[in-house]
Amino acid sequence: MEKTDIKSLRLEEVQAWMQSHGEPAYRAKQLYEWMHIKGVTEFAQMHNLSKSLREKLEAECALTVLRQVEVQISKIDGTRKYLFALPDGNIIESVWMKYQHGNSVCVSSQAGCRMGCRFCASTIDGLARNLTPAEMLEQIYRIQADTGERVSNVVIMGSGEPLDNYENVVQFLRMISDENGLHISERNLTLSTCGLVPNMYRLAEEGLHVTMALSLHAPNDKMRQELMPVANKYHLEEVIGACKYYFQKTGRRITFEYSLVSGVNDSNQAAKELAKLVQGLNCHINLIPVNAIKERNFVQSEKKRIQAFQKLLENNQINVTIRREMGRDINGACGQLRKRYLEEAGEQGNMHGSV
Repeated sequence: MEKTDIKSLRLEEVQAWMQSHGEPAYRAKQLYEWMHIKGVTEFAQMHNLSKSLREKLEAECALTVLRQVEVQISKIDGTRKYLFALPDGNIIESVWMKYQHGNSVCVSSQAGCRMGCRFCASTIDGLARNLTPAEMLEQIYRIQADTGERVSNVVIMGSGEPLDNYENVVQFLRMISDENGLHISERNLTLSTCGLVPNMYRLAEEGLHVTMALSLHAPNDKMRQELMPVANKYHLEEVIGACKYYFQKTGRRITFEYSLVSGVNDSNQAAKELAKLVQGLNCHINLIPVNAIKERNFVQSEKKRIQAFQKLLENNQINVTIRREMGRDINGACGQLRKRYLEEAGEQGNMHGSV
């Protein structure tokens, strides 16, 4: 019998489980608090639940807990990059960043990714599988346990395409903002997408007020198709239309992520085209100096070029900032640490196999 993934259920779903097992409704809230506020890792630790209920939970439910495999701490800014093992052995990354306005965690939504963006290490080995809501929540819970500090902002910008794991990600967003759990404000939640247009429209109808960050990275279809395979399916006109609709339904300003690659998308002409593309939109452009990865020959734009690109956008009254680089000394970019770990594990496996 497949066990119930109890940590992925919302409170009302846990209440229904309790009712179906002849338990009073108030037990659901006790269990929910143990899992989502106190962050215990075993049913046996839930001492205000009866022994018989704990035995039922043990027999019928899985309590998802991630195992910390590695943590790297930046000597530059204290950023922490975590490698976690999922219950089935798959490996994911998460990042903890400390800002003046609070602690932010970047979570993964998939183990690997199938989107194929040319500048991203997450996608090189393809998609292993989607993460459950519990596995996304657990990244935050384990990091809070490790740092001893509360997380106040969450960005779904780690490995994976969140809108490619739609139902689980929406459940995660509802649970992380639920007053019965960590209760992080929806306004402090950001979902990053490469532009899966149908699910952008779908998300706009969910009644959630999270920030959407679109991975744009190019001002026209031709250039975007060279960088992002998804652009062959959804053209910029469609993507921008979905962004406008999302703003109209949620009132949340759109963020456009734009990774600057030297000699590819960082020219003055590209900046002018970009300004024209987003003119009149309630948006913010986040310029990102691209992280070089050894599998690609992309090079980060020079500082002067980045500043000139920013200036051109500002001259066109576009709201723009250059992203502060965090964890530069610890494989801070998406997928880099996981990729290195998998390569090393593969090499060890080959060595053992050849003995």
